[in-house]
Amino acid sequence: MKKRTIIILLLFSFAGIAQQSIDKKVNALLKQMTLEEKIGQLNQYTGNNQATGPITINPNKETEIKQGLIGSMLNVLGTKYTRQYQELAMQSRLKIPLLFGQDVIHGYKTTFPIPLAEAASWDLEAMELSARIAATEAAASGIHWTFAPMVDIARDPRWGRVMEGAGEDTYLGSKIAYARVKGFQGKLGDLNSVMACVKHFAAYGAAVGGRDYNSVDMSERMLWETYLPPFKAALDAGAATFMNSFNDLNGIPATGNKYLQRDILKGKWNFQGFVVSDWGSIGEMVNHGYVKDNEGAALAAITAGSDMDMESNAYRYHLAELVKENKVPIALIDDAVKRILHKKFELGLFDDPYKYCNPEREQAALNNPQHRKIAREVAAKSIVLLKNDNAVLPLSKGIKTIAFIGPLVKEHKQNMGFWAVELPDLDYDKQVVSQWEGLQNKVGNATKLLYAKGCETTGNNKEGFAEAIAAANQADVVILSIGESWNMSGEAKSRSNIHLPGVQEELVKAIQETGKPVVVLINAGRPIIFNDTADSVSSILYTWWLGTEAGNAIADVLFGDYNPSGKLPMSFPREEGQIPIYYNHFNTGRPAPNETATNYVSAYTDLKNSPRFPFGYGLSYTTFVYTNLKLAKKKIKSNESIDVSVMITNSGKVAGEEVVQLYLRDKVGSVVRPIIELKDFQKIKLNAGESKTIKFHIDKEKLSFYNANLQWVAEPGDFDLMIGSSSSDIRLKDSFELL
Repeated sequence: MKKRTIIILLLFSFAGIAQQSIDKKVNALLKQMTLEEKIGQLNQYTGNNQATGPITINPNKETEIKQGLIGSMLNVLGTKYTRQYQELAMQSRLKIPLLFGQDVIHGYKTTFPIPLAEAASWDLEAMELSARIAATEAAASGIHWTFAPMVDIARDPRWGRVMEGAGEDTYLGSKIAYARVKGFQGKLGDLNSVMACVKHFAAYGAAVGGRDYNSVDMSERMLWETYLPPFKAALDAGAATFMNSFNDLNGIPATGNKYLQRDILKGKWNFQGFVVSDWGSIGEMVNHGYVKDNEGAALAAITAGSDMDMESNAYRYHLAELVKENKVPIALIDDAVKRILHKKFELGLFDDPYKYCNPEREQAALNNPQHRKIAREVAAKSIVLLKNDNAVLPLSKGIKTIAFIGPLVKEHKQNMGFWAVELPDLDYDKQVVSQWEGLQNKVGNATKLLYAKGCETTGNNKEGFAEAIAAANQADVVILSIGESWNMSGEAKSRSNIHLPGVQEELVKAIQETGKPVVVLINAGRPIIFNDTADSVSSILYTWWLGTEAGNAIADVLFGDYNPSGKLPMSFPREEGQIPIYYNHFNTGRPAPNETATNYVSAYTDLKNSPRFPFGYGLSYTTFVYTNLKLAKKKIKSNESIDVSVMITNSGKVAGEEVVQLYLRDKVGSVVRPIIELKDFQKIKLNAGESKTIKFHIDKEKLSFYNANLQWVAEPGDFDLMIGSSSSDIRLKDSFELL
């Protein structure tokens, strides 16, 4: 033990020495910089060669780079191009290297499931590995920095960017934020790591009406208790950078919000990295009505703590004059510059500006077959089995004829989701396994496959119904692939109507009327509403957008080569009128005693309160029994903890994974507490008939909350403890008291 302690102390000592060494280098360089060169480090421009074709550098940008007036670029993909830009920076007086950033949200060349889908896996190791592979491929392609993870808590599925986060729950979201940062960053400076950028700071996911970029108005207590913890978890994981959000928070645009950036992030949390604006968000403070012009925007942003200006040009054209007029202290400029330079030193760019520009390493990373193998595994883990009433699934590989019907069956790019990186000259038909191809790969020649499109994802055209019905009538089983188009969820993709679009539910009904067994795959980037299908179809898989290996992963689940284990990270509403809907709500003074009560209780007169599918929900091809819940003690003091154990048994006939969820309820508080809160979970795999006792640990931290004075406290009183398979499927209960 003593030897281990010495090693840890030595590691901290070496880290401290390295930190001091970089600080000295940064300070020495800062002394050599002119005001214009300092401000140059605070500017980020786009390279605009994201899609196809040769690089063309804007002559004005080329000149500014050579003059040291640009510190970072985004949308420059590939070592050939990043090297060309970096060579321009090496012609500047001080030869300060550029940073290259990119939206590497859920993969680079190898595309993984959208983040919300990955969150449905509840598999933190898988999510960290997914981010690690994305970082490996991006870094090999010359990228230093990803604008991910998005850690915004989102309770409104109308908001298109729910696809980019981890869902509605603060505890789960915090765990995922930590894992993703660790995955992206590893050890900064390694050739397979990129800087993470935690976004959007803060409360962007609570936009009024679920409308992107809209205002956010909330209490301080809700901000601290629900929306800030994932950001703090990401910071604790070592996140190098943060990004401003587009919204105003309680009337102050986040980009110009001193409370968020200087008081909380750089003050209370002691964040040592740098903050970048979102695209144009500094200049957009003019539209907010918060400042008069771009000069006022630059003043507000730098004063509030936004270090780098992405594409507003506000810093580039106004900061120098603001400093000369004594409106901006040079100390603020120096602090921002030092934060950025420090990261460039950490990445090793001053030692070798081209260390991330190796074409051979790039090709090896982008064509590593192991990456696709892992993408397939993660995609399978992300699929959620919503219904399987008649045990239609898993399908037998001996089926003679399958009809595969729907607008998404033979699509390739659709499976990539909104934030896939559009690499130059990428052939989606070759890169992405369609669902049709995945089924072909699985069944071989023994099974006859029939195809009919049926309809488009949108519109009212039913001309393809007859062909689809004819195919269904010839089949032993029908698989329907329906849902959103890939670009219906994402940034600027808010929808007031989140029902399954077009005539797709009518197509499902028409196929159901053939009497053939039907399995429905729903592809989407958000929770959508499909009540008719949910009522009538016995087997439903929610397949999100699963990325490069979508087709193979879906086939693995359809035929039982992988037993689905996903659990929903967001509640699925019955109708838009329930939104925002989330499991951990307050009880109110007039709680509805049941789903049918409506008279003078907190309920709808025309709709159940409950969601269609609740948070934490997901089925398996096997069943699990929960027994032997034990609490080591029933009363604890504030400096004590409780060990909890429970036995889980796979009572079915096949191996499977279960996400065992632990929830608490603080019965009485100085501020009202949610009726149920996730406080821990474990994902375990059990063979058929196998039992395992798992343990949880409850300490003061898990019992604490922010009181009316924003103090983090655990108040004495009674707590309900619940363990189950979802937030609405509680298998075992007990209680304890905090003295």
